[in-house]
Amino acid sequence: MDQVNQLRLDVEEIYYNSPAGVLYQQALAHEKGSCIVSSGALAVRSGEKTGRSPMDKRVVEEEGSKNDVWWGKVNIKLSKESFLTNRERAVDYLNTRERLYIIDGFGGWDKEYRVPVRVITTRAYHALFMQNMLVPPTQEELSHFEDPFVIFNAGVFPANRRTEGMTSSTSVSVSFERKEMVILGTQYAGEMKKGVFTVMNYLMPLMPKRELPPAERALPLHASANIGVNNDVSIFFGLSGTGKTTLSADPKRDLIGDDEHVWTSKGVFNIEGGCYAKTIDLSAEKEPEVYAAIRFGSVLENVVWDEATGHVDYSDVSLTENTRVSYPLQFMPNARIPATVHHQPKQIIFLTCDAFGVLPPISKLTPEQVMYHFIAGYTAKVAGTEMGITEPQATFSACFGAPFLVWHPYVYAQMLAAKLEKVGAPAYLVNTGWTGGAYGAGSRMSLKDTRQLIDAIHDGSLENVQWEEMPIFGLQVPTTGIKDVPVETLQPKRAWLKNNQSAEKFQETAVGLAKLFQDNFKEYADLCSKAVVDAGPKA
Repeated sequence: MDQVNQLRLDVEEIYYNSPAGVLYQQALAHEKGSCIVSSGALAVRSGEKTGRSPMDKRVVEEEGSKNDVWWGKVNIKLSKESFLTNRERAVDYLNTRERLYIIDGFGGWDKEYRVPVRVITTRAYHALFMQNMLVPPTQEELSHFEDPFVIFNAGVFPANRRTEGMTSSTSVSVSFERKEMVILGTQYAGEMKKGVFTVMNYLMPLMPKRELPPAERALPLHASANIGVNNDVSIFFGLSGTGKTTLSADPKRDLIGDDEHVWTSKGVFNIEGGCYAKTIDLSAEKEPEVYAAIRFGSVLENVVWDEATGHVDYSDVSLTENTRVSYPLQFMPNARIPATVHHQPKQIIFLTCDAFGVLPPISKLTPEQVMYHFIAGYTAKVAGTEMGITEPQATFSACFGAPFLVWHPYVYAQMLAAKLEKVGAPAYLVNTGWTGGAYGAGSRMSLKDTRQLIDAIHDGSLENVQWEEMPIFGLQVPTTGIKDVPVETLQPKRAWLKNNQSAEKFQETAVGLAKLFQDNFKEYADLCSKAVVDAGPKA
């Protein structure tokens, strides 16, 4: 607590690493709209902002890191003066409060790589959320918890729009030199979680030391991971809605984590102490593990409940479609605790939801295609998911997590390729999206079929499969069925024809999607080798 006092916080009550019960009491007493729902979870409102504000994120331009940062629309520069103005505004606001909540924990389970993190906030819900999401320290570790990265969460209070570099009353700014993050003008808890991930995305490639070759350095991943009985680790990359959380929750395998990991020369570890899952249309039938994890100690964000019974209606999205739950990793029945494994990945899987119905349900990637598709980070949104979307829209997010990258995507891609080459792990592209036609004409791949294909990756069934090259995209596709999934489903053009869609329409759609890939990749081509650029689609 001496270190806390050095921050000059002049507040009567400080709740330090308080247990869940105390934080429940505090939220119910002081936060409007909080309630204990029928499952025992704490339901809260995050206020006006119900999602992240990527346009308001800033990184301080500092001597020690400015040559490392991928400056541009993801990492927008902020001056030290503006950062310190925001920091002073946040600390002044924190000092006007009657009570504050402080949480100390770690980013990362591996003791050699983990980063100590301190969160200072005015809301009990934020404290409980980060207590779930950070790796919990032991009492012994708390007694000498030194030099943490500090998150000043004054999100209840707005940024001053007149501060140079501000574009709204919301600001999320990071200083790597000062080891500080300042949040103003947003109470959405996910900003803290992704703030820690951004810091890990910067620090990990520098460890164990900057001079090591790419295969030996620590690679941060926006991915889920699980492990089988023979210690075969699988890593699942994918943007929101591709099945990353669902497919890594496999009853036959242990869960390492659902969202953020680091791949080192020793193995793989989870960055987080908990999970942060979407709850839209959640049911015990569809996702039994997540549903059962919603109990005392979990935080439900922006859900709607019946005031008479406390029963949550997960289909009600009147507040936001981004309804969420945060819970500790140990609430998952098959979670590996501690969430670190000293085994190298046996295979990696890129998940995409292709609403154009062009990409195959499973394809095998060459090393150059791995780098290309990792840098591209493709998926598609479909009509109805967002206002104004009436037909499929391609979405590209570098390394399947562009908003959280600090280095140029090529740096992470180079490390991934080097690690895969060193351990000899194959990589697959799995399309969980449309088959037999684009959205509106075809149908979504069944979860049962996708699980069969993932099982085939894990149990060795693919070793006997013959592959052939798909035109335009150059992907290796199966020439025979896999388990109960017929070859007509596995080859996109055949799936279209079987569904009475024309070969000409398939060709036209494939060329259109290939052009979208090419246009997107122009931003990265200058830093990539010719072999990587050539590994993309040919329209």
